Amino acid sequence: MEHTPEKQSEEVDIYRDTWVRFLGYANEVGEAFRALVPVSAVWASYAVATAYVSADALDKGKKAAAAHGEDAGKAVRVGVAVVDTFVWQALASVAIPGFTINRVCAASLFLLGKTTRWPLPVRKWTTTAIGLSTIPFIITPIDRSVDYLLDSSLRKLYGEGEKPE
Repeated sequence: MEHTPEKQSEEVDIYRDTWVRFLGYANEVGEAFRALVPVSAVWASYAVATAYVSADALDKGKKAAAAHGEDAGKAVRVGVAVVDTFVWQALASVAIPGFTINRVCAASLFLLGKTTRWPLPVRKWTTTAIGLSTIPFIITPIDRSVDYLLDSSLRKLYGEGEKPE
């Protein structure tokens, strides 16, 4: 789906251009709070993020279907849009940042335990603050890395390393 600059400014993608995008970061928040909340709450944050990823993938599939009407190859275009969006979002919004925040928090809690005499609740809250404050710094590098990864692999199968329409 080719966009003119005018059409791009008019078209708002609720999954990318509104507050709904933050639902994709739910699992990072869950990971940041892992030291303070039951594991079930962390898993619930992954459920929210996965629902966001799935909804965005379905939305991109519907948009591809509408854009290609009755064109030959429509099913392939829809499939590519859904798979590309799902894989990109699963990596960039859930798996890689979730793992990153988990490891930052685990390392922080460990290091605070070794280097301070702070009570455990203070160390846990500090770990949570470190995890939350890390989120804004990891988003862009992870997004760009996932773009590079998909451009260098999966996207070559369906479009010479370019994102689907």
